[in-house]
Amino acid sequence: MLFERPNSGERAILVHLNLNSEDEREDADEFVQLVTSAGGDPVAFITGQRQHPDPRSFVGSGKLAEIRQALQDHDGELVLFNHALSPSQERNIERELQCRVLDRTGLILDIFAQRARTHEGKLQVELAQLEHMSTRLIRGWTHLERQKGGIGLRGPGETQLETDRRLLRARIKSIQSRLSKVRRQRDQARRARQRADIPAVSLVGYTNAGKSTLFNVLTESTVYAADQLFATLDPTLRRIQVDDVGPVVLADTVGFIRHLPHKLVEAFRATLEEATLADLLVHVVDCADPERSDNVRQVKNVLEEIGADSIPVLEVYNKTDLLGTTPRIERNEHGDVTRVWLSAQRQQGLELLGDALAEILSGDIVEPELVLNASDGRLRARLYQLNAIQSEQLDEAGRFHLKLRLPSVDWQRFLAAESLSEASLNTQQSSDEMSPTRR
Repeated sequence: MLFERPNSGERAILVHLNLNSEDEREDADEFVQLVTSAGGDPVAFITGQRQHPDPRSFVGSGKLAEIRQALQDHDGELVLFNHALSPSQERNIERELQCRVLDRTGLILDIFAQRARTHEGKLQVELAQLEHMSTRLIRGWTHLERQKGGIGLRGPGETQLETDRRLLRARIKSIQSRLSKVRRQRDQARRARQRADIPAVSLVGYTNAGKSTLFNVLTESTVYAADQLFATLDPTLRRIQVDDVGPVVLADTVGFIRHLPHKLVEAFRATLEEATLADLLVHVVDCADPERSDNVRQVKNVLEEIGADSIPVLEVYNKTDLLGTTPRIERNEHGDVTRVWLSAQRQQGLELLGDALAEILSGDIVEPELVLNASDGRLRARLYQLNAIQSEQLDEAGRFHLKLRLPSVDWQRFLAAESLSEASLNTQQSSDEMSPTRR
């Protein structure tokens, strides 16, 4: 640390106020989950109600005394607020309570720091922490005076606070430069997938909705999955096979949360780009969560903030086993798939999700029949590469009678690449026709 603060521990006093001035109140139960996910031990939960936050201490002198008493009664080591505190409020509360104080943003940053595994994830967490810290530097150095002059000591007279701010700016600039390099590398990988015409699907959703569990089941991977908030931080990409589509890149992304701090959105821009540049977003929803409607709305808000609100979305209502409902597919009035109900943990309804992905990503499906001569082995091999051949029969003349099934766009691309005409694919070809005619 670049500055001194009271020692921190794990025994936490939690503070949550219902403010009449708030348009959207924070969830108290979710706050407890955040604390336990960070490794904290909630020993007391203090609640209250105010019209507006106190500009100096957020909670007011009376509530501050109650918090101080709770710290003494429970041997508390830090105080966590389920709100965003200004730097001055955080500093004033720490001075009064003589223990470390963290607001909601600082708590989420701590969880992210614990979960980061990859080099990119650690850089993004450090960037968010430094930007959050830069506004709070003054707390530790108010006791230092400007450096004195003298022989061999003369200089610009920079204070320690100014020095730390300069060092922070240099470090932030360095991290942003390295993250730009990561972003360029991701862009190259995406362009390679686009050239190969491989669709990209991103799993998005509220934290702890079951995205990683679903990802592991679909890809046979071992991504860390746990019943805790922000179990996944670093994005993971795997290739899966989808009927009528072929290879698809599936991405598991960081979970969203209500009032996701703007600093985190900016710091994790490189990671969130996996969602912004996807061909389809699979929005995983915990259908057993009593707050699911609000969670869905919060995810939509974050998608809008990162510029991904125009991408097609398939809603997947996970954890049907907790509700005792049967996996199923829901469609709109036009017959299009809008929602799939399943249980990733029990692996129930996964085939329905596969059907939905195939229907959305493949578009129009064509089922032509084709007769190839034995000399047309290259065309036959190409159709096998496209996974388009459903069945084939060999007649007495040595010709292959193929029944195909593939997306219309792949079929038209195949025709153009092989310089074939639609007439050559007449399903009623006569027995004496040897092979497709060239244009």
